[in-house]
This record gives sequence, structure tokens and C-alpha cells, in this order.
Amino acid sequence: MDGGRKPSRGPGILADRPRRILPAAAAVAVLGLTGVAAFGIAPDTVVDPVATALTVRDLPLPEVSGSETSPAAPYWSEERVRRGDTIGELLARAGIDDADLLAFVRRDPAARPLYQLKPGQPVRVATDADGAFVELRFAPSSSPMLSIRREGDTLSAQRIEAPVATRVSVRSGVIESSLFGAADAIGLPDAVTLALADAFSGDIDFYHDLRRGDRFAVVYETLWVDGEPAGAGRILAAEFENRGKVLHAYRWVAPDGSEGYYGPDGNNARKGFLRSPMAFSRVTSGFSLARKHPIFATWRAHKGVDFGAPTGTPIRATASGVVAFAGVQGGYGKAVVLRHDGAVTTLYGHMSRFASGLKAGTRVSQGDVIGYVGQTGWATGPHVHYEFRVGDVARNPQTVALPAAEPVPPAQRAAFAAAIAPATEMLAAVRHAPRPSLAASD
Repeated sequence: MDGGRKPSRGPGILADRPRRILPAAAAVAVLGLTGVAAFGIAPDTVVDPVATALTVRDLPLPEVSGSETSPAAPYWSEERVRRGDTIGELLARAGIDDADLLAFVRRDPAARPLYQLKPGQPVRVATDADGAFVELRFAPSSSPMLSIRREGDTLSAQRIEAPVATRVSVRSGVIESSLFGAADAIGLPDAVTLALADAFSGDIDFYHDLRRGDRFAVVYETLWVDGEPAGAGRILAAEFENRGKVLHAYRWVAPDGSEGYYGPDGNNARKGFLRSPMAFSRVTSGFSLARKHPIFATWRAHKGVDFGAPTGTPIRATASGVVAFAGVQGGYGKAVVLRHDGAVTTLYGHMSRFASGLKAGTRVSQGDVIGYVGQTGWATGPHVHYEFRVGDVARNPQTVALPAAEPVPPAQRAAFAAAIAPATEMLAAVRHAPRPSLAASD
């Protein structure tokens, strides 16, 4: 060695990489997060040098498959619409200078969506090896994808159904004030939040039962069209801890095509009846045998529960059944009566209107929209009056023991367990994810 310097390592992949000195605190943090133990070295300790050797190998280039005579695949690029953009300016940024294409876009009715571009929307353009235009694709949010192609000297436009790709996302949150507040904080789509509330609505009243510190995790589908997000799909699994009690819901499709949400033991996550005809509402008047009527100022029984909500809020069937009545019924105003199994009927009053096509004899499923909140009949404000009757005797919907829905049949339990295993692992990973904290060191 010359002058105490270490010998050069010679040319190699890492030969010219600059060395970095990590601060002590950062080093401790990195070691802590990677699970590597750090040991101290006493002062004046002599450490033997570690012998190193440099090995250089020539790696063969990968073979390129395909025939030399096969046409080269086009090169795709993407441009985002900017505020004030025209289709000509957008194509120019993509390197396309094609007067025939611009003339075609102006005159062909099928290409009209290109004149309704919104900032941020993607437009994909394909060119050949010479940079000439091959194809343009644009996916409006509310209609099939538009494709403009060049075949020789001919341009054509058509609407095509773009393939939808499904991915799986996992998110978890903690309740601070409300479910929607926690969902917004982690970027959970509103549609998934509503489905999450619906999956646990038989056990949790999301207006009254939530407590600060409650937590949830959800595994759900996200839909993608041509590489762009196109909304949320179904919930595959969810976990909700409410007041220390942990609930689970796993989506499972039975061999006959029916689907539902079940706990890990195969029991139905839903009850036979929902506690409320709306996922998010407030109780404005409870069940009582003696209540002062807000209109007549007389004491009389209130044999149901009033849920306040804005006019037009959807009202859902609390259980599957058949419409026994749909029309105007005295002080109930516009009302619907559903007949269920076991001599149980439910009534929904003061509606503003009924769901389209709803009439006596219509079969509905739990959660189906049957009408909308209103103020018809004897009502002082928009709400739905909900009654739960057993053999024509009114019971308190908030306290009556609700029957359980059908579980997974015993013969299908093994298939069910295998089907939910991947989602179970995802929820467990979220539940036990470490939350490391960094500690400084002198």
C-alpha cells in the first residue's frame, strides 16, 4: 500500500459508488426496523481486515423471441389533458402531426367525446417505429372507450368495451369522530364505506354505537380500465372492533351462485333483520307506550321508532319479504308493509315516494330500497316511522331479539374456509402490523 491508502477495487458495478456516513441516530433506527441487533465495540479494539475479492462475469444477453417478419408492436404514450387544452395541442405534445387525423376528429360524430375533454383525463396514443399515428384511445367516465385507428390510409372510430382489471386493496382506520371521517382519512371510497356499514349493520348502530378508538380493516376490490382507476368493487373481507368486541365479515359465493357475508365460523354476519331501515340516521322518537303526540298534543302509544333523515334519503327493507301493502294509510301517509317469515311484518311510513316498480306482491331482499324519506301523513318533519310486528303485536325494533340469518351449510364449510383463507391472512397482517418508533442515540 502507498501512503496508507487502501488498494483500488478496480472497475466494477459498485467501484464508483460514493460512500455515505449515516448519523448514529439513523443507523440505530435502521437496525431496529430491520431486526438486526447492534453491538458496541470497545475503544482501541483491533479489528482484523476482512479479505475481499472482485469477480467480474460477462452475462449473456437475453434472446428476443418472435419472427423478424412479424410487425413491430406500436409504441404507446400517454398524455394528460391540461386546462384549456384542445385535441390538437394534446396530440402535438404526444409528437403527432397528422392533419388527416385532426380533420377526421372534427367531422366524425363518433369522435365527439374528444371535444369534451376534462383536465386530468388521460389520452393514450400509439405510434409506429417511424412516429406515425396508429391508434388513439380515450375512456370517458360514463361510456365505453373511444378508439380511433389508422389502417393504411383509412381512419375509423368505434366505441369498444375496455377490459376491466380487478385489483385488491387493504386499508385500515381508527375512529376519531365518525366512520366517514376515519374513512376519508385513509382514502377509503364512499361506496366501500357504505358497504362496510351495511355488512355490520346487524350488530352495530353506526349512529349510536361507535366509540373513539374503535378500529376497522377492509379488503376490497378496485377496478381499473386501461390502466386508470374506475371505481371500487366489492368488499372481500372486513374486520371491525367496536367497544372491544371484534366482528368479521367474509364474502362467500355458494355453489348455487348466492352470496353473502359470514363470520370465520360460517355463521351469517347479518341478522335476519336489520336494526334500522337506514344505515346512517338519527332516532328522533323512540318506542313508547305513552308519548305526547307532537301534532295532537295527546298522550298515546308510539308503537315504532322514528328515524330522522333528509327528504329523499333511501329507505331499505330490513329483511327479505313480500310487499303486503304499498299506498296511503291514514296518519302513516305513504307507507309500505312487508310480510316476512314467522308471522313478522314491518311497516315504513311517511315516505315521499315509493321505489320504482314497487307494488303489492313484489318480492324484496334485505337491503333493497323500497322508498324514500318524506313527510307525508301526520309528520312534523322528514323521517321514516318504522314498526316491527309479531303476529300484529308491535315490538320495539331496537331491543327485540332478532333471528339469525342462514349460516353456511355444514357440507360447504371446508370450501368456505379455503375460500376465505387469503383474506384472513390479509386482515391478520394489518392487525399485527408493527408501528415502529425511532429513538435517538448520543
